Amino acid sequence: MALSVFDLFSVGLGPSSSHTVGPMRAAAEFARELVGTGRIDALAGLRIDLYGSLAATGRGHGTMTAILLGLEGYQADEILPATAEERMAAHAEQGRIDVAAQLGRSVPLDYRVEDMVLHPLTVLPRHTNGMRFQALDAAGEAIADSTFFSIGGGFIVREGEEDAVVQEIEEHLDAVPYPFRTAAELFEHCRATGRPASSIMLANECAVRPEAEVRAGILRLWSVMEDSKDNALQRSGLLPGGLKVRRRAPAWHARLSEEDADRDPKYWQEWVNLVALAVNEENASGGRVVTAPTNGAAGIIPAVMFYATHYSPIMEQAAAGPEEALREAREDVIVRFMLTAAAIGVLYKEQASISGAEVGCQGEVGSASSMAAGGLAEILGGTPDQVENAAEIAMEHNLGLTCDPMAGLVQVPCIERNAIAAAKAINAAKMALWGDGQHRVSLDEVIVTMRETGKDMSHKYKETALGGLAVNVVEC
Repeated sequence: MALSVFDLFSVGLGPSSSHTVGPMRAAAEFARELVGTGRIDALAGLRIDLYGSLAATGRGHGTMTAILLGLEGYQADEILPATAEERMAAHAEQGRIDVAAQLGRSVPLDYRVEDMVLHPLTVLPRHTNGMRFQALDAAGEAIADSTFFSIGGGFIVREGEEDAVVQEIEEHLDAVPYPFRTAAELFEHCRATGRPASSIMLANECAVRPEAEVRAGILRLWSVMEDSKDNALQRSGLLPGGLKVRRRAPAWHARLSEEDADRDPKYWQEWVNLVALAVNEENASGGRVVTAPTNGAAGIIPAVMFYATHYSPIMEQAAAGPEEALREAREDVIVRFMLTAAAIGVLYKEQASISGAEVGCQGEVGSASSMAAGGLAEILGGTPDQVENAAEIAMEHNLGLTCDPMAGLVQVPCIERNAIAAAKAINAAKMALWGDGQHRVSLDEVIVTMRETGKDMSHKYKETALGGLAVNVVEC
């Protein structure tokens, strides 16, 4: 479960936080335990079983190669795309992995992606994204056996340790000055203290680490988001995977730079679209992105934050002053935006889900749009009631959104969907600010509705490639 901004926003490789980042983390944890317990010395073979959505769409999402990288000891938030590509090429050519090589040990094993056992129609009780790792000795006996679940946003839970996770959450809530699990609790803190949501979240973060460290960490995340966008603008040609989807970001950037050299506000939506498309093209390429709160929705918050740092009144006023003042204003906007978005993201993790395989794309793109709307509403001067209203509006109009990616790739409709959801977030924030904060539907009510809608949604539309665009559009 997530309670920190650095839980909800983390760095990993694309294209999927639940199918790539989570499995890599689980595999790395399994390898680390083999080393820590000394059982690595007896390792002679592996058996890896993937269940449910991981098995159904894992090939298009890079799940299998992510697991191999994790078994070698690579960490999802540290590995660079170039290293991943180099190791994946070596795996394909040699059919061998070096288990725990990045952990100070190296046990070469003959093991290929094709050796993993897939169970697409079997869903384990805890979550549809299940994976089981077995380490075998020379006689074929299991010397270690662990099952993990990738529950969205790169988060993993080991089977049998769910109670420990809940206890950890309870202990954390006891340690922070403003504990909250619901929007009612969050915004009651705001009303009681006269502080905005970002300040409440910052106070909780500072119970764990110094404020300077919190700010620096958030700005590092923003830097990765910027790098994701900039890297995509340097790429050309087709996205990998066989759908022959053309990269649009470089050409769009060239055209926008020519038509809007002076950054005319009338082009704000084109720039927002560009950022969302660019980040998600980088994600689809297996590039380095920030889960926000997932990889499939990684472009929404950077795109809306681009709006906040270029078109908000705060930034317009700062632009008239010295460069240093402009930089400080931009950094303050980024920190406040991300803290508010994270506070809202906590509500979705606590009460519902951000896993497309569990509740459909409403849990990924819908949550991100809601988080971004709340963040922008605060930056635009909204009251806590208006911030809640903005977040509620954005999710209300993403309810029922299915997860049906073509060919199991995070490309169609995922990339464009991020741009559409970013625009929804901005509109939701503006609508909320034109109101007085009073709203008929509460944020808690819409979050619970999203959760219940996800439960009722057919499994065909929850990242299984069994329905929707995944089956109705002919692949060429």
